[in-house]
Amino acid sequence: MKNAISTCGRNAGKIWIALNVHGPLKKSGIIEKTKLKEKDFYTALGWLARENKIYRDGQLYDLRETNLTSKIGTDAGKVWNFLNSQGKCNVSTITKMTEIKTQDAYSAIGWLAREDKIRILKDKQIKYILNYDL
Repeated sequence: MKNAISTCGRNAGKIWIALNVHGPLKKSGIIEKTKLKEKDFYTALGWLARENKIYRDGQLYDLRETNLTSKIGTDAGKVWNFLNSQGKCNVSTITKMTEIKTQDAYSAIGWLAREDKIRILKDKQIKYILNYDL
């Protein structure tokens, strides 16, 4: 479980390095440079937004004070509240019940992972659960 959270952090580091080396990039450029899957891009984006390190200007992402807190933070609150009431579930259930887009759910999960408020469980599919061992 901790390894999955560590992976989110490592992926955030990959994005940070790509932007630090190459300057502002589109999502496609970041994915190309980092070799991340799209869902991993979004969890890392949420992680970096929680750290106040990533800025989005149109289609470009850059290393600056974030302007993503409102959207990702709000979605993280929705995901946290849903998991608090339901327990463990997968992303498709989270998106359906919270009425947020899949990419936004992954960003919210990255935000919560950075706060160490979520666990990632793997059985037949990946599921998310709140971290009550704080």
